[in-house]
Amino acid sequence: MNERIAICPGSFDPITLGHLDIINRAAAMFDKIIVVVMENRDKKCSFTPDERRVLIEKSVVGIQNVEVDCYDGLLAEYAAQKGACAIIKGLRAMSDFEYEFQMALTNKKLNPDVETLFLTTKAENMYLSSSMVRLIASMNGDITEFVPPIIHDDIVSRLSKSANKNNGG
Repeated sequence: MNERIAICPGSFDPITLGHLDIINRAAAMFDKIIVVVMENRDKKCSFTPDERRVLIEKSVVGIQNVEVDCYDGLLAEYAAQKGACAIIKGLRAMSDFEYEFQMALTNKKLNPDVETLFLTTKAENMYLSSSMVRLIASMNGDITEFVPPIIHDDIVSRLSKSANKNNGG
């Protein structure tokens, strides 16, 4: 029997509890989930791809069928390389859907063997985004309820105003 592999792609800059919810739910549906940090040259990220990979690895340590990777290329090609049958995308609001739908159609054209599945976020995570976490942390706000506890201090030490002053920022 073939292993059902799904890819859960994103920038994860940093991973949030919303991301973790989608990963957990996807892990219950597939034999293996590969959370892949995709490099987006148009985005200015606060963490390097390897740093994001490490933060995700710490966050998913208790989920047996999840592995974490980084990739700088086309998602459809990555899915083919890994033998994935699905791409999992989390949706917060209708505003996410149009872009994600376009990407799903493009990925299907590039790799007809992969399906894109959309999982809606829980209501309590609808407003939550990595950019919101970065903003709050950069202003020394409390991000405790937004990120996995295991990586809270890593994020705060990188993004808080006091950390930026100590690093010449």
